[in-house]
Amino acid sequence: MCLAVPGRITDIREERSTRMATVDFDGIRKEVCLAYLPDAAVGDYTIVHVGFAISKVDEESALQTLAMFRDLGVLGGELR
Repeated sequence: MCLAVPGRITDIREERSTRMATVDFDGIRKEVCLAYLPDAAVGDYTIVHVGFAISKVDEESALQTLAMFRDLGVLGGELR
């Protein structure tokens, strides 16, 4: 199963001419490629698929989705 989990970009850096970011998924941090979102900025919420940020989402929607996953008890196991 594939979940579209929103995460918040906490930092952005260049690695070998590629924009990379650390994304925080409700306490779980992952390294993500920003090649598909050149306008992404620290503090933005994004949806990530196989290590690539593929779209931005607004903060309200992101927080509601994270709360729903938390309530369902599926967030931690899916991301680790």
